[in-house]
Amino acid sequence: MIELGRVPDLWRRLDVTVRDLPLALLLALAPLMPALSSKGTQVGDLPTRPMDALALGVVVLQSLPLVLRRRLPLVCLTLVSIGFAIDQLRGYHTVSGTALPIALFTAGSYLERYRRTTVVLVSAAYVPLAFGLDRSGSGEGVAGFVTFYLVLAFAWGIGAWMRLTRQAEVERRRQIAETTLITERTRVARELHDVVTHHVTAMVVQAEAARYLTAAPDRLEQTLTAITDTGRSAISDLRQLLDLLNPEHGAEPRIPSAGDLKVLVEQTRRAGQPVEFTEEGEAAATAGSAEVTAYRVVQEALTNALKHARGSRTTVDVRYGEREITVEIGTEGPGARTVSPGGSGRGLVGLRERVGLLGGEFSAERRDGGGFVVRARIPAGGTS
Repeated sequence: MIELGRVPDLWRRLDVTVRDLPLALLLALAPLMPALSSKGTQVGDLPTRPMDALALGVVVLQSLPLVLRRRLPLVCLTLVSIGFAIDQLRGYHTVSGTALPIALFTAGSYLERYRRTTVVLVSAAYVPLAFGLDRSGSGEGVAGFVTFYLVLAFAWGIGAWMRLTRQAEVERRRQIAETTLITERTRVARELHDVVTHHVTAMVVQAEAARYLTAAPDRLEQTLTAITDTGRSAISDLRQLLDLLNPEHGAEPRIPSAGDLKVLVEQTRRAGQPVEFTEEGEAAATAGSAEVTAYRVVQEALTNALKHARGSRTTVDVRYGEREITVEIGTEGPGARTVSPGGSGRGLVGLRERVGLLGGEFSAERRDGGGFVVRARIPAGGTS
């Protein structure tokens, strides 16, 4: 048994010719119903002729092409127009004549090529039809023929308007998809920058320090172990980001917590940077994006400290309030000089954007006595 709720979906999955078949059959059978035999379209005042074999052929010519109205709109319109002209000139006036405005509407909506040519040819073909009806004794007059033409033009116009509406919707969805893609690429690029820059910077600093520890095997082993651990953390974080790019993986982004901040500080210390870490309060359960942003601010600031002020005293102060998280990271000036990857400034720009999106405040300034300080105030209410 097919559930009634699934019927619309099953119907939409059918080919358009199958979906248009009921309308074509309805207009083909309608003239055979006594109640509709005298309700057909009539252009002019010619006497109505009884149905005969030719009338049945005219009915078929007008109605059955509607099966092709969306797949081959130009073919449908041509056949229906010929059938309609014979119907009116012979005086059958069948109800199947309703197929003409339907075919015009569909052509206006679905015809992609030769649209202007089609309008010109159909309009030109209407002129000899009007003259033929007039010579056959029609008393419609110019006003009547013009009025009927405007009705047909209106049917085409409605179809053309629907076509433009459909195209506008497609363009709107394309722009949304493009904007979403750009946003996602920017987000992933920012995450990659934060993750890769921090871990690689720590590894480079540790590797540089290892050069001078050959005479101290114990410290050298500790440094190499720290490099290994940092590399594993980088691989783990990168794998998670790659999983997020795979729509079939179903991975959920991991939200950094207060414990992750402590791990981050400890990794920085092991890389040779003296860091004093203070933390007040607890993150609210609904902190969400604010907690992630706070983590990234600390991560980027510590990365910069490793790059540009290695060995200098660094302080990290994180305070969790009811409605916001405040972060302050500072260094006291340039420390031991070491070769490290150069900065592009992209990280600070990304942080400013992150904090700004949440309605917070961000600043990164040099201190008068040397060093720098990074401050961020991040609203935490309802940002999950």
